[in-house]
Amino acid sequence: MHFDMPFRGSRAIGAGHVTRHRLAHDFDRLHRDVYIRKNVVVDAVVRAHASHTLAGSGAVSCGLSAAALHGAKWIDPDELAELIWPARTRQLSGLRIRFDKVLAADTVMVGGVLATSVPRTMFDLARQLPRLKALQILDSLARATGGSAKGALSLAERSIGVRGGVAAQGVLELVDPGAESPQETKTRLLLIDAGLPRPTTQIRVADASGRVFARCDMGWPEWKVVVEYDGVQHWTSEKQRTWDIERYERLERAGWLVVRVNSEQLRARPGEVVERVRQKLRAAGAPV
Repeated sequence: MHFDMPFRGSRAIGAGHVTRHRLAHDFDRLHRDVYIRKNVVVDAVVRAHASHTLAGSGAVSCGLSAAALHGAKWIDPDELAELIWPARTRQLSGLRIRFDKVLAADTVMVGGVLATSVPRTMFDLARQLPRLKALQILDSLARATGGSAKGALSLAERSIGVRGGVAAQGVLELVDPGAESPQETKTRLLLIDAGLPRPTTQIRVADASGRVFARCDMGWPEWKVVVEYDGVQHWTSEKQRTWDIERYERLERAGWLVVRVNSEQLRARPGEVVERVRQKLRAAGAPV
């Protein structure tokens, strides 16, 4: 029996795979009668499988659980698993039950469990989560699935009267699979909300011979302005730091203007970040 994924304790005992004593001492309890081997990292995917082990057939992973199953990153491992569970009429401790309807056409099998499709998952996240958090997960989901939010937008347009549906369209229109971190998404949204032109993500910059020497987080190729989010690795890794210095010098020699941003600036001085970017764009001739 495979103990690295959630299982029913009573069934394992009944089949002779474990004793009650071993179940109590060598495994962690995730839900009533649902266990997993100790020391297994319990993330959103494991929690999704645990919820299905508890609920049985008929339940559908949705929201953050579905996003995790489809490969999205940046989901808090302590988030409750989300389920559409038709047989359940009230909430259950340790789960988040969504009392929504879901068509069979909007579900798929992922890793052996039933989950909402990528478009339906995107639509649900866009209408249920705070705007920034939704966009961060949606960017990651789009990147993981190699797609866009077109299917979700189409679903949103057809879902007239669904709670949060109108606001969801605005979020879905901003999805960009080019974001490689939650902070890149946060930076992009800050600039868009400030009224600046929507930046292009993952800009490849080539030298005179056509060889790409830099890939920048976001920017405006038409004005040769880029914005780079500097995560912790840009300051703690000497190799990364050296590469950054050389890369930014090459960008400047090639006529590009660079704005660098870190977490403290985003958190405490977002207005200054916007103005720094605006000034660079103006210097490059952008009508901002």
